[in-house]
Amino acid sequence: MIILTMLVLGTILGFVGAGGSGFIIAVLVTFFHIPVHFALGTAVTVMFLSVLSGSWGHFQAGNLYVKQGLYIGMFGAIGGYIGSQITRLIEPEVLLIFTVSSLFLSGILLWIKTKITIEHETDIQKAHKKSKLVVIGLGNGFVSGALGIGAASFIQISLLKWVGLPLRMAAGTTMLVILPIALGASFGYIQAGYFDPILFIQVALGTVIGSYFGSKLTKKAPQIILRVGMVATPVVSAVIMILNFL
Repeated sequence: MIILTMLVLGTILGFVGAGGSGFIIAVLVTFFHIPVHFALGTAVTVMFLSVLSGSWGHFQAGNLYVKQGLYIGMFGAIGGYIGSQITRLIEPEVLLIFTVSSLFLSGILLWIKTKITIEHETDIQKAHKKSKLVVIGLGNGFVSGALGIGAASFIQISLLKWVGLPLRMAAGTTMLVILPIALGASFGYIQAGYFDPILFIQVALGTVIGSYFGSKLTKKAPQIILRVGMVATPVVSAVIMILNFL
């Protein structure tokens, strides 16, 4: 049942260019009653494989900028590891509240920003300094590691607003940025003992396969569909997590 559920989630996440850790955590904790810290560790580790598959699909479709993505992701890995070390100090209930809040916030910010981007889209990148890319990487990496989410929405906003990527390119490049972030955070969670090998295999099988096929649909999708998908992913994840408090 977990594998089939994650196959559907993986397809959706690959389509909108999200790592999907927040969505995976929400489903594991709410519907399969997995302890939150183990759900975080498993989700972040699986996220590495899912975005690896999804990034390759976006690369083949021409939906990403490799240089900028790897540069941001390199510093994101450092932030991800540091954040994962902070997580062990946070109580499960508090961690869920932080995660829900960040997901709602990212959904709201994405809705506002993508509206502006769709109306004024351009294929020309803005001039930017490497220091700006470093800050984007470290900041998003820390959020990802500390809250157990991929921070895809925050990364997409960063790429849209401060790097100046078109919406479709931001979706693909986001997955490339998440790749090293997930690697750094995964190492931290495994080191802390928040990792279940069996659960990892079940979740990985579904999300990796689904993410690859989902990424193939991105280039064919209208901009408005991508926009709705980007916004709905974190918001729905947050709503599912709220069920744990009811």
